[in-house]
Amino acid sequence: MKAVIIAAGKGVRMLPLTLDKPKPLIEVNGKKFLMHLLERLHDAGFEDKDIAIVASYKKEKIEEFLDEHNLAITVIEQPALVGTGDAVFHAREFVDEENFIVVGGDNLFSAADLLRIQQDDEYCYVAGWEVEDPSRYGVLVCKGDTLLEVVEKPKEFVGNLINAGLYKFTPDIFEALEQIELSERGELELTDAISLLAEGRKVKVMMLQDYWLDLGKKDDIPKIEEFLKKI
Repeated sequence: MKAVIIAAGKGVRMLPLTLDKPKPLIEVNGKKFLMHLLERLHDAGFEDKDIAIVASYKKEKIEEFLDEHNLAITVIEQPALVGTGDAVFHAREFVDEENFIVVGGDNLFSAADLLRIQQDDEYCYVAGWEVEDPSRYGVLVCKGDTLLEVVEKPKEFVGNLINAGLYKFTPDIFEALEQIELSERGELELTDAISLLAEGRKVKVMMLQDYWLDLGKKDDIPKIEEFLKKI
C-alpha cells in the first residue's frame, strides 16, 4: 500500500513555534517530528516511493527537509486550506485507485500498528484509542468493530473511544469526499466522508495496540519526549 501524510495546516496552537515552519518540523528529542513518523513508516515496510506528504503552509520547508535527508518522497500541494477531506482528495492520483493509509503529520504510532492497519480487504478502517476526556476529539460510535458514526467534539458523553488520526482507505473514500459539503467552519471534513461510508457499514474500527502520540499543543512536546526516551 501507499501512505499519505497530511501536513498542510498552520499549526496555530503551536505558535510561535510554527511561525517559520509547519508543525511536523518541530523538533522533538533532537529530531524533527516528521522524521520520527517517517522512520516508523519505513519500519512498517513503506519505501520512499510509496509515501506522499500533502503540504500547504510553508510547503517549501518540508521540501527542503526531504532534500536535506535525501528522501525521495512525493510532496502534493493542497492549494487552499479547506480541510482534511480536501487534503486526502488531492492524493487521489498518487494512490492510483488502490487501497492506502492516511496518517496525520502530527501523530505518531508504532511500526506494528502501522502494519496492522494495512488490511487488504474491501473495508475502510479508522484507528481507535480510548481517552479519559474525549471532548476535544472525534468520538467513534460503534457496534462491535463496525463504525456507525463519528461525533466531533461531543458536548455530551457518547463514549471515550476516539479517532486517533490513522486510517486505511479503499477508493470508496473519494466518492464519499465528492458528496460531502463544507462544514460550519468552511472545510471539507474527512470525518464527514467517513461517516457517510459508515452509513453503508463500510468502515471498521481497529484498536491501536501500542501507543498514540499527538503533537496537538506545546504542552505535548515534553510528554512526547519523555515517552520516546522510554521506548
